[in-house]
Amino acid sequence: MFYNRNIMRAKTFKGGIHPKEHKEMSNSCPITQAFPSSKMVTIPVTMGGAPNTPLVKVGDIVKKGQKIADGTGFMNCPVHASVAGTVKKIQNCLVTANMEVPCIVIAADENGESEFMEALDPFTCEREAALERIREAGIVGMGGASFPAHVKLNPPKDKEILYTLINAAECEPYLTCDERTLQEKTEKVIDGLAIILHLTGSYGIIALEDNKAYIKPLLDQEINKKGYSDDMRVCLVKTKYPQGSEKFIVKSCLGVEIPSAKLPADAGCLISNVGTVCAISDAFRLGLPLIERAFTISGGAVEKPCNLSAPIGTLVSDLMPEYFTIKEDQTAKIISGGPMMGFAMVSADFPIAKGSSGVVFLTAQETSLYEEDQCINCGRCVATCAMKLSPVLITKELESENLNKAKDFGLMDCIECGCCSYVCPSHIKIVQRIRLGKARMRAKMAEDRAKAEEKAKAEDKSKAANGGTK
Repeated sequence: MFYNRNIMRAKTFKGGIHPKEHKEMSNSCPITQAFPSSKMVTIPVTMGGAPNTPLVKVGDIVKKGQKIADGTGFMNCPVHASVAGTVKKIQNCLVTANMEVPCIVIAADENGESEFMEALDPFTCEREAALERIREAGIVGMGGASFPAHVKLNPPKDKEILYTLINAAECEPYLTCDERTLQEKTEKVIDGLAIILHLTGSYGIIALEDNKAYIKPLLDQEINKKGYSDDMRVCLVKTKYPQGSEKFIVKSCLGVEIPSAKLPADAGCLISNVGTVCAISDAFRLGLPLIERAFTISGGAVEKPCNLSAPIGTLVSDLMPEYFTIKEDQTAKIISGGPMMGFAMVSADFPIAKGSSGVVFLTAQETSLYEEDQCINCGRCVATCAMKLSPVLITKELESENLNKAKDFGLMDCIECGCCSYVCPSHIKIVQRIRLGKARMRAKMAEDRAKAEEKAKAEDKSKAANGGTK
């Protein structure tokens, strides 16, 4: 498969919505370095990939950058101490999505030591060594999915990667940390992309929504300065939600649709986040593991929205009031992530993780606190669905307990972008119902597989017994 680079145009996709952006609240705020007031970090043992096992115990003194959790599988991605100090606890703690997962709690010692890797030239080292460096740095997708970068950059041999797309759309309302990173760390963005292109032999495209077109000259200048004009380019895409979804980035930049149940690699593409490419640059140039990240604090309930960078494991509540304050009497909802695909949290006592792009504090006027009404079959959810699904039919089949029919209507193809819920005049929580439906479907599929395996084992035993009597 090959796409002519000379005819690529900035396109958009059918469907989607145009929610109020609210970017102006924080997009002029430089990224400020922050540190938790409690001098404690709560680091999830696993942040992407297969479940890890702690490598430290309570009472251990750890160095900043030291590996504290890992596993032996291909999908495992290590976790490092984001501060130097003493391990105080290893216990289940509340994280994004209101789940409780194993976390390592470290009390910071400001005079503690660091343990980073030596710098490594990504353009002269062996490919295997480069992939190992990315793994050892604990780099995952920082746009939210947290997929291990070393796995994504090492696709199966039958998947030829022709294009690497940097998702700089940042289409979620309120969030602007990527927008600031593109301006403040332009050199790192281009360097990280160049490293990926070297590893994959692909052509680079930075997909930038046109509401951030003013950044394009900065990127173009850096690309030309480094001599990469034949290797990468900036592609402006129309500002529309969910432009940042991988399927729509590919559609807009290349005019190619990723088939149902297929991945970008099946279309010859690899997609990475702005923060991820910066982390890759740091891993080689500075020997830094992924131990801190930039994120946005915004929303109508925030006194002064901002962009911060803090150690992984910093509790959001530990950044108040030094770095930002909220109007507590006006805070109706706290969301980890953006308002469209993020998770409503019970409080701000949860840690910043590798995939945390922001925390939004919304007022009652900014969020939908309406009671659900009956579906009026208006079809707005169908018209706005960028995945070309029929959310109304999916939810009706789920209500009738017809999981298989819901699957036939595209239950498992839904990307949970929230467009359908956003336009529903009856305020039906369509995405929540689809998420629950997916969980039930996955459980049913696992049960069916287990039954099939048991049946196959029983048949094998029967055949063996019959064969033994002949």
